[in-house]
Amino acid sequence: MPPNSSAPPPRQPAALWAYDQLLDELVAANRILLHHQIVDSFGHVSARHPDRPDRFLMSGRKAPSLVERADIREFGLDGELAVPDGTPSFLERYIHSAIYTARPDVQSVVHSHSPGIIAFGVVPETPLRPICHTCGFLGGGAPVFEIRDELGPASNLMITNQTLGLALAKKLGSASYVLMRGHGSTAVGRNLPESVYNAIYAETNARIQTTAMTMGPVTFLSPEEAAATSGGGPIVVERTWNHWKSEIAS
Repeated sequence: MPPNSSAPPPRQPAALWAYDQLLDELVAANRILLHHQIVDSFGHVSARHPDRPDRFLMSGRKAPSLVERADIREFGLDGELAVPDGTPSFLERYIHSAIYTARPDVQSVVHSHSPGIIAFGVVPETPLRPICHTCGFLGGGAPVFEIRDELGPASNLMITNQTLGLALAKKLGSASYVLMRGHGSTAVGRNLPESVYNAIYAETNARIQTTAMTMGPVTFLSPEEAAATSGGGPIVVERTWNHWKSEIAS
């Protein structure tokens, strides 16, 4: 358990195993996202607490390459440390807290600035749409959050409070992915592997779509195809997750 955690209600052995495993998987998620160039010095990933849905787990303010188990802290849905201990926190932790507040179904959140994605947030006429069967989770196209609608033309583009986080969550709606104009994107999932899957394959989709658009008219997935392939299913996500974990272990 992280050193800053308050004493939780007694956990059953299975719940304790889930909590401990989740700490390891969060460390792995940071390395996987780094390996696939979704994050670099910036970006972060979190998971909802397995026993306390009113909390989530995320590292303190560290680059993904440096995150270890001992760096992971518990946060409340207000975005603040559950037990303040002086650990520096990410300025944009409110992305996570607000989405967990607005979406009880979401169990994990990834925020990143992967380069292939950003162009699709700044060209309104060219939405990011699913182009291959691993990207059906993009549905009818990724929504785009415009921070100017909240703060006008002079913001630093960052989600630095719960109010802005809730505005982002509103734009996300029931989707699995949202672009943030001039900034990056946020992926969510029903579990940690799924949010990482969505973050990585959205970037893959962006690169393929960018190439395809230089070649001629693009045939995107139909709504029915997107629905049929959305999320890939737990078996696909688990297989992909295990492969990615083997990559960072070698």
